[in-house]
Amino acid sequence: MPTHDTARDIYRGALPVVVVSLVAGLFAGTILGSDTMRAGIESVPGLLLLLPAFLATRGGVYGSLGARLSSGLYQGVIEPRFELDERVTNAVLASFINGMAVSVFIAVVAFVVLLVLGQTGSLLQLVGIMLVAGFLSALLMLSVLVSIVFVGYRRGIDPDNLVGPLVTTLGDVFGVFFLLVGIRVVGWLV
Repeated sequence: MPTHDTARDIYRGALPVVVVSLVAGLFAGTILGSDTMRAGIESVPGLLLLLPAFLATRGGVYGSLGARLSSGLYQGVIEPRFELDERVTNAVLASFINGMAVSVFIAVVAFVVLLVLGQTGSLLQLVGIMLVAGFLSALLMLSVLVSIVFVGYRRGIDPDNLVGPLVTTLGDVFGVFFLLVGIRVVGWLV
């Protein structure tokens, strides 16, 4: 196949996903810029410190899962079926554990930075918010990611064109939303 046909196919496959990601990214920005989110960020010292790291790690942790699934599908070691498969289960479980561990780590680092800067904050509050946001985003990211990769693959769409844009966009949109949920939940408990 000539190079220009391959590039054209990649462009055609990736463009709709990138456009959807763009629109969803604007939606995430709208949530982030809302008065409710602004008030939530202002109410929790250190939250603004951990926000970029939390959003970035959603893409990193779950993007690697998407790449692993995509490679497994192309190698033929996993099938695009929604049934128990040891390889898929182990990959999903590892991503869940990584996502939760990174969430707690980010909260601890944000707290330490607050202390170094002479600010006050609550480690328990930051960890609580990150556990809620990390858990909810993990459930959503894992279920949507596996579904998108498997369904896309079965329909002849290259999962590599889907994973990058969709994982980062879903991580941003739902990461921001679930941080807000975490602020509310921890606020009710504290």
